[in-house]
Amino acid sequence: MELYFKDKFFNSGISDIMNHDGVVVGSMDLKSSFGSSLNVFGDQGQILCGGKFRSFSNKWIISDEREGQLGLLRRRMSFLTKKYEYDAGNRGVYEITSPAFSKEYSIQRSNGEIVASFAKVSSWIQTGAFRLFNDSKELDSYELVAVVMGVHEIQKRDSQNAS
Repeated sequence: MELYFKDKFFNSGISDIMNHDGVVVGSMDLKSSFGSSLNVFGDQGQILCGGKFRSFSNKWIISDEREGQLGLLRRRMSFLTKKYEYDAGNRGVYEITSPAFSKEYSIQRSNGEIVASFAKVSSWIQTGAFRLFNDSKELDSYELVAVVMGVHEIQKRDSQNAS
């Protein structure tokens, strides 16, 4: 499945999720301009999953519609690549990597098989806009929207801390 979605300026408000034909197939509620959390909704307005930072941590929790934990995203130390790890519990641990100055990321299983990819497709003057390709049978595309936004939020938090 191919999806397009974007962050909102000041991290607040509703943002559409569209397929490759530009048809709205869901939405994200970016809950607050002062904190980082979101809910992802399906095309009928039903909540599918959410994402937020764990208290006093740089780990992003992905939860299901009942707020049960689906997985945990965290940044991994790396020298010349951007590297993250998504622990989806009994569905496996996935590595998310990108070359140092690239805007393209791959999501792969522990055996090296690439199951999804995403890229930042916006220009420097716009907020973050993303294209997601998902071939995974274990990870739902809407769950991966929350994962991608988690990577984006971790990067924004890291750049704020560096300032």
